Amino acid sequence: MLLSNLTQWSGSTLSAKEAIKINADAGFDAYDISLFGLTRDENFEFNCDNYAEKARELREYADSLGIVCNQSHAPFSTSTGDMEKDKWIFGKIIRSMEIASILGAKIIVVHPKQHLCYADYAEELFNMNVEFYKSLIPYCEKFGIKVAAENMWQNNNGSRVPSDSTCSRAWEFNKYLDAVDSEWIVGCLDIGHVSLMNADIPDFIRKMGNKRLQALHVHDTDFRSDKHTLPFMEKIDFIPVCEALAEIDYQGDFTFEADAFYRGKPEELYPATTKYMCEVGRYLVSKIEEAKNSRA
Repeated sequence: MLLSNLTQWSGSTLSAKEAIKINADAGFDAYDISLFGLTRDENFEFNCDNYAEKARELREYADSLGIVCNQSHAPFSTSTGDMEKDKWIFGKIIRSMEIASILGAKIIVVHPKQHLCYADYAEELFNMNVEFYKSLIPYCEKFGIKVAAENMWQNNNGSRVPSDSTCSRAWEFNKYLDAVDSEWIVGCLDIGHVSLMNADIPDFIRKMGNKRLQALHVHDTDFRSDKHTLPFMEKIDFIPVCEALAEIDYQGDFTFEADAFYRGKPEELYPATTKYMCEVGRYLVSKIEEAKNSRA
């Protein structure tokens, strides 16, 4: 099981190359290449005509450090409801799949479409997303990379309290993946998002099983807001989570999405911050392995 960290952190201005070096020096096995900038920043390093060449150069650099790209995160939000803008976003998602594949990623996380109010349009969102994920399969085959859907949440516009959205419950997440019915479309379970829905995280993992669940976004929350901080900083009990992953014989990697743990820290402290994150990750991976061994 590879231990992985993002390359884009809250408040950071570092390039992917600089973040990869910090991750490698800290002891991470892998990095999750963050490609959000494709739709957010026209000056993003891969928003250029020679993006493939830049990706190959970055792959060569990471290889020289002994760290691999295990997965990626495509640009989001995935949809707006504006046909022309959504077509543009789709093109950027395809570019992100190509970049991630060049870097060596086996999985890229692509958010489901959720621009409609889930409470009123759950069925419409389901049909829309099944069609959307099926449309990505030819590109998965072309680039040799799996797409992982992710469990989401929405803000209640009145109370600002998180509420259900696409794939926020295990039964619906499974329904999505089973309807698409392709080895190329799998599930990334965002641990923090499950907690926002007041759902039982270990039970969610067991219900998905290891065929559907092939990637993770690991971070902690206070059950009220999407904190994206390091485990043991908030309220999620991660030991039962590790035990559930062992129970289903989870075969994927352990990837942090705790980018907010860097927030407010000077860049001079990023190496120490990342090293501590790696130590926490190693501890949690060891708990998964111990639980697996006890079941053997």
